[in-house]
Amino acid sequence: MIRDFITIDFETANQQPSSVCSVGVVMVRNGQIVDTFYSLIQPEPNYYSYFCQRVHGITQSDTDDAPVFSKVWQLLEERIVDVFFPDMQDTDDIRHKIAAIPFVAHNARFDEGCLKAVFRVYQMDYPDYRFYDTLTASRRQFGHSLPNHQLHTVAAACGYDLQRHHHALADAEACAAIALYLL
Repeated sequence: MIRDFITIDFETANQQPSSVCSVGVVMVRNGQIVDTFYSLIQPEPNYYSYFCQRVHGITQSDTDDAPVFSKVWQLLEERIVDVFFPDMQDTDDIRHKIAAIPFVAHNARFDEGCLKAVFRVYQMDYPDYRFYDTLTASRRQFGHSLPNHQLHTVAAACGYDLQRHHHALADAEACAAIALYLL
């Protein structure tokens, strides 16, 4: 059972995996949620598809003044260090320290793909983050006993009431609840 991990959820502006327009993160230490992080992000490429807007409700005007991904990730890294490595003095190796903490996502293939794509766009060195997938864990645990393995369905099966589905932080919180239940 993993007890220290980070759940992450991205929303995208269009079909390009690098077009992240919001991120939600939940940090779990010793099986307890200890911090959360949410930010809008100016997407790259910076345009919104109708379908994506309908799913999450974020529009171009919402992110016009939002920071770009590299700035958001820098803030997030600092938060992660504060939570998981509060006594860390040398900040030269932050990304590799963070890479030691498992990331968890529901349909991790999507979120990990977004993270890799946006790191490439901003020419940032991508550490080999280790991802666990609550979708895969749900299929293993619940099999055909659920009508589907969508985030809101699995969250409910794990006793969590997801209120704002497709809000990155709400989805990351649901993922954390699922991970604590299944992993």
